[in-house]
Amino acid sequence: MVDQFPQALSIAGSDSGGGAGMQADLKTIQERHVFATTVLVAITAQNTLGVKDAFPLPTKIIDEQFAALDEDLQIKACKTGMLADVTRVKAVVANLKKYDFGPLTLDPVMIAKGGAPLLSEDAVIVVRDELLPLATIVTPNLPEAEKLTGQTINTTDDMQMAAKKLQNMGVQNVIIKGGHFENDNQSSDFVLLSNGRSFWLSAPRVNTANTHGTGDTLSACITAELAKGNSVEQAIKISKQFVDATIRDGIKVGHGHGPLNHWAYRKVEANAEV
Repeated sequence: MVDQFPQALSIAGSDSGGGAGMQADLKTIQERHVFATTVLVAITAQNTLGVKDAFPLPTKIIDEQFAALDEDLQIKACKTGMLADVTRVKAVVANLKKYDFGPLTLDPVMIAKGGAPLLSEDAVIVVRDELLPLATIVTPNLPEAEKLTGQTINTTDDMQMAAKKLQNMGVQNVIIKGGHFENDNQSSDFVLLSNGRSFWLSAPRVNTANTHGTGDTLSACITAELAKGNSVEQAIKISKQFVDATIRDGIKVGHGHGPLNHWAYRKVEANAEV
């Protein structure tokens, strides 16, 4: 009999610096007491100072990773992160249509914090038109939400309008991350659920440069919670608390944009049990 221990899948690129990408996903999923599996799409050479080089993997090995997981494991939820280019995006879409790995959390890794594009225009179109409708939840930051919807987001009303547009494009649930509103003392995310319920999640902004991998960590935490059977709303709320803890109780690694403290939420849970 197959062990029913909760299992989740990260479909993403490798970050040699360990702060983002698949490495952040693995650390987060493990911290949430879920077994993490992977489909590696690309390899990057990077550190806290930036990306030095990247190598997308052949689609044959991507296909074979999906097939191997489907043959043996009981994956209950999955997520996508950095998908490299249009060829890799299409390969992932084809495999997600072929195999049932539970609810999909789409982290549309398109634009870096500094505004640099991480995905070509043709790949963005495939994400929007083919991958987005497969997703249970999408987790864009403000520039990514702008890219997907084609609208400018300057206000909280704009965020709500963009969320509705994304939902109309086929995704069931939306969380738009408001971290790019730099003049706000709060980091506020807008959530729109498939049942029409909407709400804001806010946390005091922390003055730190060590926020590399926040998007990966949030989406990975949501994926882990869904794999455990939690509702989308529960998964989002837990994940917001998890990410807030990783930033607030920070660590210093490297000389640039440092990583999160992925074990910080243990203290939050320990204090809650006292």
